[in-house]
Amino acid sequence: QVDRTEVIRTCINPVFSKLFTVDFYFEEVQRLRFEVHDISSNHNGLKEADFLGGMECTLGQIVSQRKLSKSLLKHGNTAGKSSITVIAEELSGNDDYVELSFSARKLDDKDFFSKSDPFLEIFRVNDDATQQLVHRTEVVMNNLNPAWKTFKVSVNSLCSGDQDRRLKCIVWDWDSNGKHDFIGEFSSTFKEMRGAMEGRQVQWECINPKYKVKKKNYKNSGIVILNQCKIHKMHSFLDYIMGGCQIQFTVAIDFTASNGDPRNSCSLHYIHPYQPNEYLKALVAVGEICQDYDSDKMFPAFGFGARIPPEYKVSHDFAINFNEDNPECAGIQGVVEAYQSCLPKLQLYGPTNIAPIIQKVAKSASEETNTKEASQYFILLILTDGVITDMADTREAIVHASHLPMSVIIVGVGNADFSDMQMLDGDDGILRSPKGEPVLRDIVQFVPFRNFKHASPAALAKSVLAEVPNQVVDYYNGKGIKPKCMSEYESSRTLAP
Repeated sequence: QVDRTEVIRTCINPVFSKLFTVDFYFEEVQRLRFEVHDISSNHNGLKEADFLGGMECTLGQIVSQRKLSKSLLKHGNTAGKSSITVIAEELSGNDDYVELSFSARKLDDKDFFSKSDPFLEIFRVNDDATQQLVHRTEVVMNNLNPAWKTFKVSVNSLCSGDQDRRLKCIVWDWDSNGKHDFIGEFSSTFKEMRGAMEGRQVQWECINPKYKVKKKNYKNSGIVILNQCKIHKMHSFLDYIMGGCQIQFTVAIDFTASNGDPRNSCSLHYIHPYQPNEYLKALVAVGEICQDYDSDKMFPAFGFGARIPPEYKVSHDFAINFNEDNPECAGIQGVVEAYQSCLPKLQLYGPTNIAPIIQKVAKSASEETNTKEASQYFILLILTDGVITDMADTREAIVHASHLPMSVIIVGVGNADFSDMQMLDGDDGILRSPKGEPVLRDIVQFVPFRNFKHASPAALAKSVLAEVPNQVVDYYNGKGIKPKCMSEYESSRTLAP
């Protein structure tokens, strides 16, 4: 049990105000159960409460739909007339940053033979009253009316996401011996600084408290002006998913002869009556997570490296349901069934060419770029047992794909030498095309299945999918593409904790 809502008395359509905070991990299937109980008026314990029904789902289903309504099931899984609605919103993940441009005029002169050399420091005042330096400008030499360079700072470090948090700003006169002279200070908040948007200015009197006490006609030690405040919104993975971006999941399976004859129990493609082979284990582990983010649950599935009926020509991108016009299978279970039924009809052959399948998915992804919106992101899962034969073409295809809304996941099945694959992963250095062009972003994740042979399927999925959210965000933020439908919650999120 994570938590409970408040009790709402005598009400059959309650709206609960309590928020539940749950950590979200894209790379895991996070199963949740909601139960509703009717508590008797004189007692708040659950022992005597009547169970009104429960609902089970995954956190992925809630965030991909943003608002999930399901029937409440009673004991024995019978559905009554009751239903429950769960609404998700993202709390943290505020990576927005702000661009600030300060100047000053008529600052006090602290130097005898020349003018002051001013610089500005901005401190965040924390809840425990300690002060944290957020930014120090450069020094402008010999100038009482300095204009400091524009700088960028994240909203989190400026005010920990709290617009009303006090910011203390101090102007100093720089001294080469490190004993800088204090010119004056002022207080502000991020909320006040936001006043300098759209061409307006905000200004503060710079005050030296000692002079204020001593000097009778003291006004100030100069004026500090904020000439502009620009907020740059950084969208998170959940912003895109909740904005309606679908993850399009495609599978490609290696049917080259090096896998061994599927009828032989030593083959990597052997269909055991009770035990799924490594291809199936990897497919289900990764597919189960991706399917929550795909509304139609239809997955294109291809094979490569086999001779296919009726002519038995070698193909490197055939539909495993043998329907070239519609290679989609219904759900992960549909992919599993298509795989099992196509195996006896194929002649396992070679070579191991994966560039054609990467190009095929890249073609769909490049059509998606014409929409200029975040509606579909493509994930290609390649399951292969061996050394790639078209390495140059594959590198070329990956460099091209790195400019598109897609990621490639390769799971190495069996015990072959996978050193080539590590190179594609780009973790050991930047992957380049044969012509020397580098990838725009790292989109390939390679994992040998043997490292997970004795681990749970969840561990494999976690290792393979952990980088995907960042790859999605890098692509859309890099292109300046905002999430599709910005909700009211979204526009207010810069203010949320």
